Amino acid sequence: MSRTFLIVTTCVLVALSSLASACQTKTVADTRAADESTLRNLDAAWSEAAGAKDIDKTISFYSDDALVMPSNSPVLKGKAAAREMWKGMFSLPGFGGGWKATKVEVASSSDLGYVTGTYEINETDASGKPKTDKGKYLEVWKKQADGSWKCVADIFNTDLPAAPAPAETKASQTKSAH
Repeated sequence: MSRTFLIVTTCVLVALSSLASACQTKTVADTRAADESTLRNLDAAWSEAAGAKDIDKTISFYSDDALVMPSNSPVLKGKAAAREMWKGMFSLPGFGGGWKATKVEVASSSDLGYVTGTYEINETDASGKPKTDKGKYLEVWKKQADGSWKCVADIFNTDLPAAPAPAETKASQTKSAH
């Protein structure tokens, strides 16, 4: 073999090797399973904090700009509004209960995830009778710059039938009759 052939062959091999290296994409570790486990654990700890009426711990799961969408209420924006909602719930006589995740999923980008599940909340009505509300929820979680997860949107609503409309007063019945 000629020396020129060896030099050309070596140059071609070096060029192909460089090209192959440049074309390879970096493999990013798929952390979805670990992230889903983290969200499931965070959700369980959040339910436990709410069941214990620990307002500071309960609010700590929200991002500063979280949206909270409870049944029969306008959207609440931010931690301060969420705190007031939870304070009101915790002050209900006989308040207790919690929730349990039924599905947890994280995006392939590992920066967003959601948790769905069911809840059961107990309280005592004005007559002293125990009352139980059962429903479902959806939480949207976002990974923060420090790697922690915070809930950015929280929606929950009851499975109970809507309350009947208030009965018309006699005055309104009389007006409609004329």
